[in-house]
This record gives sequence, C-alpha cells and structure tokens, in this order.
Amino acid sequence: MKAFVAVTDLGWYQHLLATGPRHDEVNFWFPSPRPGFKALAYGDPFLFKTHIDRRSPILSNRMVGGGRFSGFSVMTIDEVWDLLGQRNGVGSLAELSEKIGHYLKRPLGRFEDPEIGCVFLTDAVFFDVTQTLSAPTDFASNLVRGRGYNVDDVPENHSVVEAVLRCETERNSGPTILSDIMHGDPTLVIPRIGQQAFKAVIAENYHHRCAITGDKVRPVLEAAHIQAVSAGGQHRVDNGLLLRSDVHTLFDRGYLAVDLKHRLRVSPALRERFGNGDWFYAKEGTAIAVPDRRIDRPNREFLEWHNDEVFLSA
Repeated sequence: MKAFVAVTDLGWYQHLLATGPRHDEVNFWFPSPRPGFKALAYGDPFLFKTHIDRRSPILSNRMVGGGRFSGFSVMTIDEVWDLLGQRNGVGSLAELSEKIGHYLKRPLGRFEDPEIGCVFLTDAVFFDVTQTLSAPTDFASNLVRGRGYNVDDVPENHSVVEAVLRCETERNSGPTILSDIMHGDPTLVIPRIGQQAFKAVIAENYHHRCAITGDKVRPVLEAAHIQAVSAGGQHRVDNGLLLRSDVHTLFDRGYLAVDLKHRLRVSPALRERFGNGDWFYAKEGTAIAVPDRRIDRPNREFLEWHNDEVFLSA
C-alpha cells in the first residue's frame, strides 16, 4: 500500500479541526495547478504534516491527520468554493483568495479566478493538538509538496504507519491491526469516491469537455451517473460521464445511451415524440470521448444497466 505525506498549511488544519475531528469530504489544495497529482490510487492514505515553524513549536513539523485519496482535479477557486465551501479549510471565498495570493506572492485582481490543484479526500481525520505525531525522520526539510511512501517497506514504528493506524482507529472507533489494512484480500473493485469529488474528478478525466458533443463551457457541464444513485449506482469514476446539461437530461431519460464499445446510441423516441434530434442522429454510432486511463472509462456493467433499464430502444 502506498501513502503520501503532504506539507500542510497550519491554518487549513486548524480551521477543519475546529469544525470537528472528522469530515466526510475535504479539499487539500495546492496553490499551483501543476504538476498534477498521480502518487496514489483511489482509497490510499493521504497524510497531513505541518510546516516547520518556530513560531508555533507545538504544531511545528507534526503529523496532524489524514484522509483517503478520492481524486485530483484542476479547478478555479470559485468552482471549488461552490463545490465544498468551508471544507476547503477556510472560512470564506475571500479568505481562500487571500491565501492563494499569499502563496503566489501577489494579491489577486478583483475579477481574477486562478486555477489551483485540488486533492479530494474522503473520511478525513484531524488529530487533536495534544495527539499529533512526530514527522517522519526521513522527510527532507526542503520538500515543498510532500513525498510518497510504500508502507510495506517501512518499519511498523515509522510515523507514517502510526498515522495510518491512528486514522483508521479514529474512523472505526476501535483498535486497528496493521495487517488488516495492508494485506487484505486482493480486489479489483474501484472504491467509491466522495460525492463532490465525483463531480470534480469526472470533469478532470474528460478534460472539461462533454463526452458526446465536445462542448467545453464549464458552467453547463455536469457529471452524470451511468447507473443512477437511486438505482444503486455509486460515486465511482467508471460510473460517470461528463455531459452538457441538456445532454445529461436526455441521457437520464433514456433518449441517449452509450454502447459497450463506447459508441453513441440515439433512441427513435427522440424524433417520434419531439420531431427533433437531427444532430444526435447524425452522430449515432460514433465513439464518444473517454478518459485517458482505461480504469477510469465507463464500466461495462454500468453501461449494460443503462442500456437495459433506461434507454428507450426501438
């Protein structure tokens, strides 16, 4: 199992701790959108380590919590504030803008809405100030973002292992055995990600373009579930499509579908009921856009469900 230890803004930690030791979903943001973040698989531990700060000796260079990696996306600060609000670790959008300006070493303009790198985390745990852990002794002081660890390769008394166990214990309200976390039965199931992360990660995976039309006007793009949540579908990257809002409606109501080879299907009901849909009929049978990574592409099981249960076939 891999883990990542991220250098953490002290104010971010303190704000989230003040609103509760556990959060279903939070955004750990980087002030710069590049480079991206590919160090972890979905569900892997993402741990928080504070800066070295002589002004705050109690919380200087300490492990202060962690969450489960739920995905990465590049978003503007307005977008991510609309998505998660104070779960970005600040009290207001103005404060978030001020923080970004501080790290960029310049104030943001009145209408400036810069992109930032967003690491979405589920099941985040924040340790009480009196319960923080020592930072890893092998964590170089000049690291700006953080560093990854292979948990199998470090001793059991390593602070990364201690932090992973502490987080699991807090989530489960009871003692956790390390081997249960690291050496569980192998699985090919892609973990559920957070509801808000689902929206952001789907947009990132589809490069902020509608999978069917190619439109890239962000305000009208929506993350669509292939198998609806009301029918047992989950917030999983392979259960999502990025669609323009009207296309999303047509997909959910069965006028459009995607076959098992990721080609567009169009229901005859679209023309019969509304006498319209020529653009879609002209594209019928053509391949839609899919994510770069095979693991992120629409899952056969969910496509079959939508084709069988929702699509208005002839």
